[in-house]
Amino acid sequence: MSRRLITVLALLGVLGLLVAGSLATWAIPDRDPGGTAAPPSAVVAAPTPGGLRTYTTEQAGRAFLAGYVDDDGRVVRRDQGGDTVSEGQAYAMLVAVGIDDEETFAAVWDWTRGALLRPDGLLSWRWDDGRVVDPSSASDADLDAARALVLAGERFEEPRYTTSGVDLGRAVLDLETVPTAAGRILVAGQWATSGPHAYNPSYASPGATSVLAAASGDPRWSELAAGSHAVTAALLGTAPLPPDWAQVHPDGTVEAMPGAQGRGQSVRYGYDAARTPIRFAESCDPADRALAAAVAGPLDRDGDAAELDLGGSPLGEGESVVAATGQAAAVAAAGDTARAVQELVDADHLAQSFPSYYGAAWAALGRLLLTDDVLGGCPPVPAAA
Repeated sequence: MSRRLITVLALLGVLGLLVAGSLATWAIPDRDPGGTAAPPSAVVAAPTPGGLRTYTTEQAGRAFLAGYVDDDGRVVRRDQGGDTVSEGQAYAMLVAVGIDDEETFAAVWDWTRGALLRPDGLLSWRWDDGRVVDPSSASDADLDAARALVLAGERFEEPRYTTSGVDLGRAVLDLETVPTAAGRILVAGQWATSGPHAYNPSYASPGATSVLAAASGDPRWSELAAGSHAVTAALLGTAPLPPDWAQVHPDGTVEAMPGAQGRGQSVRYGYDAARTPIRFAESCDPADRALAAAVAGPLDRDGDAAELDLGGSPLGEGESVVAATGQAAAVAAAGDTARAVQELVDADHLAQSFPSYYGAAWAALGRLLLTDDVLGGCPPVPAAA
């Protein structure tokens, strides 16, 4: 289904609130920390006949926070059984900082600290039905949350947030990074420190490592930035697109994998991998941005298809918000900011047409990371976009 067809259907009123809710599973990410659709009543700026909106950064952020964050600060994946993952808590913290919502940030961090913080300083990955049901850590959530805390300490003038962010970042370095011949890498979680290491390319975040390096002065953040670049470059040296999952051997050898530790359908560029160009496009390092630009060509073969093989051919029908945002990042990094603006509009429209936790999160984060420097990066798209 093309983006133009989605818009036409919306104009005809086919994608009204009730229908959007019933179709939401069409765009549900096929991943463990996946996104799921919210009840239509929970979505701000939901589609109305003839009325898909182009979000401002503020509106995209409010749509995610209002739709998926409960009053107590828990981020609820409403259309995946109502569970909570550390990724979602971290996303809400970043969005709250980005749109200057101190009250929501405080609530989300308080809930996260009370419900998910492990004795070793990392966050448990999954909570459901009143308790932690999977205590394993997810390093992308830990890294994003640490970044958000440091930024909140400065923005809200709360030193306790800065201290918590530096502490969480230290736990990430101690327990979720390992040295390899390719450089220091961020493994998938504390469970992946034995080689070969389960590695998710989209967990690497040059923007986060830069923020945390400045706050802590720990030289391992620079080592991690260099290792993340090296592994991403190695993956793009073997295929046009990065995979959702890979493994890194202690000798620096890097291989694409069909899911974490090989547990997946096939090697693919999907709901995880689409975050990779976003993470690298916001980097202040031109070499990182060049890696994001390198995927613009292969991504252009099939628009915003949700899942592709590593050559850029679609693996099924369907589009996704994170795919549109990833394409926006790639073309922006390549210098085509006008095209990037249109891709961000497409992401907005997909988020409204097929409401989901993951889609709402990346409609908001995409605009924050790619068009605004409030999260400490170097956005490739003009702020007026």
